[in-house]
Amino acid sequence: MASSAAALAKGHAEYNPGRLFVLSCLSLATGGLVFSLFANIMKPIGDTFGLDAALVGAAVGTWGLGLALAVGFGSALLDTLGMGRVLGLACLLQIAGVTITIATGRLSTLLSAPPMFWLTTGQLILGIGHGCIEATINPLAATVYPEDKTHRLNVLHAWWPGGLVIGGLLGFFMSHVLELGWRTQYAVIYLPALVYGFMIVGQKFPPTERKAAGVSAGQMWKEAVRPLYIIWWCCMWITAALELGPGRWVEAMLSQRVGMAGILLLVYISALMFVMRHFAGTLAHKLSPVGLMWFSSLLAGVGLFALSWATNPVLALLAATVWGVGVCYMWPTMLGVTSERFPRGGALLLGLTGVAGSLSQFFVLPFMGGIYDRYTQATLGSIPLQEAITNPALKSQLDAARLDAAPMAFRIVSLGAILLVIAFGLIWMRDRAAGGYQAERLETVELGQADPGDFSADAVMTTEEGPAKA
Repeated sequence: MASSAAALAKGHAEYNPGRLFVLSCLSLATGGLVFSLFANIMKPIGDTFGLDAALVGAAVGTWGLGLALAVGFGSALLDTLGMGRVLGLACLLQIAGVTITIATGRLSTLLSAPPMFWLTTGQLILGIGHGCIEATINPLAATVYPEDKTHRLNVLHAWWPGGLVIGGLLGFFMSHVLELGWRTQYAVIYLPALVYGFMIVGQKFPPTERKAAGVSAGQMWKEAVRPLYIIWWCCMWITAALELGPGRWVEAMLSQRVGMAGILLLVYISALMFVMRHFAGTLAHKLSPVGLMWFSSLLAGVGLFALSWATNPVLALLAATVWGVGVCYMWPTMLGVTSERFPRGGALLLGLTGVAGSLSQFFVLPFMGGIYDRYTQATLGSIPLQEAITNPALKSQLDAARLDAAPMAFRIVSLGAILLVIAFGLIWMRDRAAGGYQAERLETVELGQADPGDFSADAVMTTEEGPAKA
């Protein structure tokens, strides 16, 4: 591996890994602000436009659809377009999506389209923007830190909850202290988006690890149909549902029931994740990344189920701690294992894994909203839900019904952890029987010397202990 190390060292001299990593962290943190600030304003938006929980969930779920589309297509085209262009596009799309969301009422009046259309459009564009970020920064981190992928991806993705913490605290302060409107709160996203946008200007980006190793597009697509990857891809749907679905709804559904602002629960969980993701390398080394996912799934399911029964701040914080520790490592470790076990899949497989997580949000958010509405309607009895939402005289009945219905969506989603415990347990036992978890590595040509559009050297697959078996 001496030649590979020399090539990597020479190639990295042409780039600034530290600056690229900071840029990646800032762009991801901006996406966290988009997530948490919208979570904080979902109820006010529903009240403003007379939308029930299922419709608000459908609008915000479109963010997941946009994310999936961008991660899928962006990852496949990343080698052609270049990392810098895709990340620059993300910045422009985030600014456009925030603008459309803020201007929903005015656009509805001027262009005679319902508010739901503009909310959905704004969230779709924001999702595409975040998908461009994910499509770029994951293979970028894997490229500039090829020997430490799982740990670096966890540290990078610590800035997702980092953004959630910042956005959640800002949202709480702006709504509960300054009592600012939801439009003003959402406009805060402009600032970090412009900052990382300016950082992209003049920055040189490397080719992806897969392209630098000369792995063909055909080889890359073959990785996608390996049975183990298909199982891993299916698991990503459920891990994302356990983490991001409840995170979006925690403010709207649980605030009244647990006696504290739900956004503060999200802030607490996110702060916990921010700290713990910096220690992912040590845990993954002791347990193996698959073992880490097994324990994470167990804790996530137990914690989320317990949170659905919480009726006061103390119980809510205890349950949220278990849930937060469980979901902490899920997203980045799923990406890290994808890159370590299937490196020939390159940005494509990282993208497909991200697509699974993104589409999960597209389905789970309105699904949870529908559960919330269904149990609310059951409590309301003969009073139609839409009438209760739009009639101020029925507010007390609606609030009481919402209070009873709140935990059910969390309780039902938590059951998905059972499937993950079984799947990850079987993969973990399979790895142990084969001698333990092994990461595959690609030898690279000289990144700083080769033409970014012409990497024709043959790829050599290795494990940590030697050449991999075909």
